[in-house]
Amino acid sequence: MTLLPLPISTMARIQKLQNSRPILAIFLFLNFFVQPSNSLTSETVALLHFKEKLNDPLNYLDSWKSSESPCNFYGITCDKNTGLVSEISLDNKSLSGVISPSIFSLQSLTSLVLPSNLLSGKLPCQLTNCTNLKVLNVTGNNMNGTIPDLSKLTNLEVLDLSINYFSGKFPSWIGNLTGLVALGLGDNDFVEGKIPDTLGGLKKVYWLYLTGSNLIGEIPESIFEMEALGTLGISRNQISGNFPKSINKLKNLWKIEMFQNKLTGELPVELADLSLLQEFDVSSNQLHGRLPRGIGNLKKLTVFQVFKNNFSGEIPPGFGDMQHLDAFSVYRNSFSGAFPANLGRFSPLNSIDISENKFTGAFPMYLCQNGNLQFLLAIENSFSGEFPITYSSCKPLQRLRVSKNQLSGKIPNGVWGLPNVLMLDFSDNEFSGTMSPEIGAATSLNQLVLSNNRFSGELPKELGKLTELERLYLDSNDFSGAIPSEVGKLKQISSLNLEKNSFSGSIPSELGEFPRLADLNLASNLLTGSIPNSLSTMTSLNSLNLSHNRLTGTIPTSLDNLKLSSLDLSNNQLSGEVSLDLLTMGGDKQAFAGNKGLCVDESIRFSMNSGLGSCGGKAAKHKFNKLVVSCIVLLSLAVLMGGLLLVSYLNYKHSHEADDEEKLEEGKGKDPKWKLESFHHVELDADEVCDFDEDNLIGSGGTGKVYRLDLKKGCGTVAMKQLWKGNGVKVLTREMEILGKIRHRNIVKLYASLMKEGSNILVFEYMTNGNLFEALHREIKAGKPEINWYQRYKIALGAAKGIAYLHHDCYPPIIHRDIKSTNILLDEDYEAKVSDFGVAKVSEISSRGSEFSCFAGTHGYMAPEMAYTLRVTEKSDIYSFGVVLLELVTGRKPIEEAYGEGKDLVYWTSTHLNDKESIAKVLDQKVVSELVQEDMIKVLRIATLCTTKLPNLRPSMKEVVNMLADAEPWTFRSSSKPEKKGHNFSVV
Repeated sequence: MTLLPLPISTMARIQKLQNSRPILAIFLFLNFFVQPSNSLTSETVALLHFKEKLNDPLNYLDSWKSSESPCNFYGITCDKNTGLVSEISLDNKSLSGVISPSIFSLQSLTSLVLPSNLLSGKLPCQLTNCTNLKVLNVTGNNMNGTIPDLSKLTNLEVLDLSINYFSGKFPSWIGNLTGLVALGLGDNDFVEGKIPDTLGGLKKVYWLYLTGSNLIGEIPESIFEMEALGTLGISRNQISGNFPKSINKLKNLWKIEMFQNKLTGELPVELADLSLLQEFDVSSNQLHGRLPRGIGNLKKLTVFQVFKNNFSGEIPPGFGDMQHLDAFSVYRNSFSGAFPANLGRFSPLNSIDISENKFTGAFPMYLCQNGNLQFLLAIENSFSGEFPITYSSCKPLQRLRVSKNQLSGKIPNGVWGLPNVLMLDFSDNEFSGTMSPEIGAATSLNQLVLSNNRFSGELPKELGKLTELERLYLDSNDFSGAIPSEVGKLKQISSLNLEKNSFSGSIPSELGEFPRLADLNLASNLLTGSIPNSLSTMTSLNSLNLSHNRLTGTIPTSLDNLKLSSLDLSNNQLSGEVSLDLLTMGGDKQAFAGNKGLCVDESIRFSMNSGLGSCGGKAAKHKFNKLVVSCIVLLSLAVLMGGLLLVSYLNYKHSHEADDEEKLEEGKGKDPKWKLESFHHVELDADEVCDFDEDNLIGSGGTGKVYRLDLKKGCGTVAMKQLWKGNGVKVLTREMEILGKIRHRNIVKLYASLMKEGSNILVFEYMTNGNLFEALHREIKAGKPEINWYQRYKIALGAAKGIAYLHHDCYPPIIHRDIKSTNILLDEDYEAKVSDFGVAKVSEISSRGSEFSCFAGTHGYMAPEMAYTLRVTEKSDIYSFGVVLLELVTGRKPIEEAYGEGKDLVYWTSTHLNDKESIAKVLDQKVVSELVQEDMIKVLRIATLCTTKLPNLRPSMKEVVNMLADAEPWTFRSSSKPEKKGHNFSVV
């Protein structure tokens, strides 16, 4: 959204008080009968009535008391001469409720500023009685209904009603407010209509924001009579027709935003007459033709965005001489020819996207000449020659993508080692040479994509230093040598593709150490040896392709434990029997083809149609021999057991009395049986529960290991936590005390506890989708995140309700003390369940909170006050939950090296809240879209409130639940209503 160009305080100076008629009988009555001598009394009553209609979770209005003068109220300014209320300013205070008509009895009111809150309801029609009003700003709320006719407010200078839910017809009476200098009506739900011609009468308006107002038709010529206009924002509408030639009449224009409309035709040469123009955005329209050459002479231009149109021809060479250009985006057009060689040489260029065009010739050299470039995207053009060495010193670069060109030669060493780069994409070119060992310096690298080139040589061991790497695509090159074992250090990697190279040697067993790997493709190489057993430990693996190599030996039976959706072991030299589980994962008979030594059991050969022969001949003879030996062993054991039983019986007859005494003594000591205590009805057998398999390990934490257990008799699946020895009894007791008593759909269920001889086990309901941290950082196909924003919102609200139940509905309240994303579990429907109450405490019924004997919590989630006090209240849980909300909104982890030494996600977020553009960059780019951007920002706002440094300024969990309910994505509310939308620089 475009911001107001001038501070509201500057635009709203107070005029002399004018006498006007009171509007509400109640205030006449109070003024006349109660205290006729004190003019402040009616103002106090009006403001207190205004307060009564508001929900103030952060207590900003605590100073609003009947005993105080209104001039001492927070956010209130009084006229110095008359002492009457002249300004109300409550910007971004998390206020909800409705605007009471009472305040419009404040006859001297000149400024009402309530932006960025959660106000709802209609704008009271009594507002028109405030004839002295100069500033009315309620942008960024949830107000609705039709906007009343405000024509009587002839003194109005600033009117900003944008980013609400106002409906009805676009107000045509607005043209009567000839004193306006700023007008914002954008991002509302007006019925479809045209821009009123009457706007031309607003000669003083400098800022005009009509974005997202459901406007249709052409831009009326009267708009170009608004001679003072500096900012013109009419984006995200259905405006049609040619781009207007009369634009050159607006000599003061410095910002034009007309993106996402239906504009057609060519850009007129008259556009070049706007010598003050700094920002120009007409992206996502249907414009075509060449750019007027004169645009290159707009020396003050800082932002130029025309992506997603049908422009053609060359970029005017004048762009190369610009000295202020910061953002340049022309992707998805048909521009051609040589790119301006000097573009960026004299300007502080920060981001450029020229993808999906037809540019030819050498790649531009000077885009990072001034050391400010962060984003360089030039995908799918026809650039040729070598990649310039000048980018070796471009230290700020974060995203470098030049795939699908005709670039060749070696990548400069310095480019491999750019310290801040997150993505290097050189795929689909003709690059050659080796990967430089300097790659080890690119410690921020998240994605390295070199597919379809001519790279060769061995992979450097320094590759193992890229601890943040998630995707490594080296397929279709000529890399050779052994796969370095150092690759096993890439603990964050989720996709590894080395297909179609010349790698040789065995598959490193270290590859099995990838905890998050989902896709492993080593096909079409020269790999030898056997398939490592360690691959079976990658429980997150989804796809495995080892085809077209020279692998030998049998397929490890442990691979049966993997739940693969894709498996290809074809065209190797493997032998032995293929299990039913592997056949099922392979899916078709091609998955094992080309391995002459592989076979299947005769009983499943035809039912599975695997194309493999039956395991006859030597295999059958071997099986028979094993069966004979097994029978002999079993027979010997039977004879031995019979003899032992006979001896035992004889001894029993002589010593049964002594045995009884011994049993009695045993009863006084240890009980060899499990002690089972149930809290929910479920059929459990103690021996079955405690007979767990390490292969079913699904997690490990500070209080113990967690295993998955499929109960017999079709009784479903449970999660079993084996507590660490030492504090196990304390943890078990605490979880039993808390979870054994409470019942809530967003608190994990404790089914039972088991104790025996120092071993302690808890049995919980099994959560199919693991914990929130894992889900946030898992991806499905094509890099798409597992959980979208609507699912994340549902998780946030569910977890908040669970914690609110602990704080407000349990008596005494329960403080969790370790709220974090790994302790929020997700069932099959992604319903959130708060878990792990091993360090939870029952709070004292005291405003002072509870003093605990030791610290609890996790780094990155702990509230600041934990550094200097052991006295903890529910506010510490709220801070931790705020961090979880930040994880949901940003997609980032609580602690990352990118934040800086000793810094965390809360600090990083706080440094990106200065303006709308910065805020948009905070949002997780994998899930943000125009439909959900504003909803994500609302949750971000709640997260910042929860993570306020001072505990008493944080909202309660009940208030958090209410605020989250108000931030509900529109898709949950109505499938027909379009959401408030933002604008992204690039989608590539």
